[in-house]
Amino acid sequence: MNQKTTFQWSSAGRSHVGMVRAINEDACLAMPELGLWTVADGMGGHEAGDVASRMIVEALQQIDPPSNWEDFLDSARNRLREVNRRLREESAERYQHRTIGSTVVVLLAYESQCACLWVGDSRIYRLRNGQLQQLTRDHSHVQELVDQGLITPDDAHRHPLANVITRAVGSAEELQIDEVIHPLQAGDLYLLCSDGLNKTVSDDEIAGLLAHSDHNCQEAVKAFIHLALMRDASDNVTTVVVNIGDPGSDPVEETGSETLANPIPPDWYLQ
Repeated sequence: MNQKTTFQWSSAGRSHVGMVRAINEDACLAMPELGLWTVADGMGGHEAGDVASRMIVEALQQIDPPSNWEDFLDSARNRLREVNRRLREESAERYQHRTIGSTVVVLLAYESQCACLWVGDSRIYRLRNGQLQQLTRDHSHVQELVDQGLITPDDAHRHPLANVITRAVGSAEELQIDEVIHPLQAGDLYLLCSDGLNKTVSDDEIAGLLAHSDHNCQEAVKAFIHLALMRDASDNVTTVVVNIGDPGSDPVEETGSETLANPIPPDWYLQ
């Protein structure tokens, strides 16, 4: 009988209101003991975006420890669908059917594999053997234009419709969740982020900061947020970094997730 491979991991997460907005509509969750991480970005300009993102985090936080892979996936899907239903009800009862919504990315890890689930334009990246790969595909208007060859990826950030997303939790009666499953590999680093990060920090810079983090998740998330703030981030900025260790190694205890109200001191930036 084949013995199952079980990897160990460590993680950290931080969320910052940014340099312009008064309210942080982002929320994040790092639960390495469960193998679950998420970033949610409440829809800017809509009613109660911070409520929507917080509802997602609170729902996922209540998932029971998994006993098998399929149940773990089903639990995450069902929690997101339940939040979608509750947000639709909240919109009808309190906000005259105005949209209350949020993007979400979820990373699940169990034994030797992981799953990325997402709705909207928050992202999950993976750095493996020095190569950065975006594992999610934005549900956004500009991504559709890029797919059609009408604009380049570099033009997408500057497009006047760059903030228009085509899917969100709470925006439609039926929630469509995209997902991909990948095998884990020791040394992998995963980054979950709201668009407040990837609209101010390039993919090359993301790869560089992860590569030079020495697999220290705390320092990596500090570095990402600091760099975005140094560029006067106009949006909320949220990052979660997950480090995949060797099977059988001792897990590294790191702080889960936190929300920051004040700018990060310059000495937190990784040289």
